[in-house]
Amino acid sequence: MSDERPEKPLPELRASDADRDRVVERLRDAVAEGRLDMEEFEERLDAAYKSRTYAELEPLTRDLPAVPGAAAGPAGLPAAAAAGASWPASRIGGAGSSSTAVAVMSGFQRKGRWTVPARFNAVAFWGGGEIDLREANFAEREVVITCVAIMGGIQITVPPGVEVDVRGLGVMGAFDQGDSPGPTLPGAPRVVVTGFAFWGGVEIKVKPPKPLPGSPKEL
Repeated sequence: MSDERPEKPLPELRASDADRDRVVERLRDAVAEGRLDMEEFEERLDAAYKSRTYAELEPLTRDLPAVPGAAAGPAGLPAAAAAGASWPASRIGGAGSSSTAVAVMSGFQRKGRWTVPARFNAVAFWGGGEIDLREANFAEREVVITCVAIMGGIQITVPPGVEVDVRGLGVMGAFDQGDSPGPTLPGAPRVVVTGFAFWGGVEIKVKPPKPLPGSPKEL
């Protein structure tokens, strides 16, 4: 009797972090090309990071044309000669643009192109604040954002691929990391969120970067 096992069907093989990263990169390109709107992109992005097998990943790019010159990988996934995508080195380093944000019965925003310092302090007292890191640069590989929310709220938005470490304390309040950032990109910054929330909250969300101006379909 032969002890050879039948080969496992390819779609049932476990996908790697690099496989998921390549699918995410193709989805981002599809947004810039105007093939997907942001709602579709966010749905597929969430599914990609939750996928465990090629069978779960393959449908996410099935209706998208292959990138010219790219080789096809298992189950129709795009393959790259090198390993998965990495965080741009140009987005690490430099002086922080702003180190403090305060909202007292008002609000604040830190968004767009800015440089997150090694230590950033945010306070919301009977007010609200928004800290958007999707287009930001980072002064160092690890940055610490200390939030104090008293009868107020602070929302922190990070792009996929960034490592997030939430350490804050909530008393009749909460530090809520509702979304998983998914696999960490090589070289990506680490964002530590700490602080105190009393009758208030600090929420961490994961959202993809907005399409660049001039894309075929800007949403």
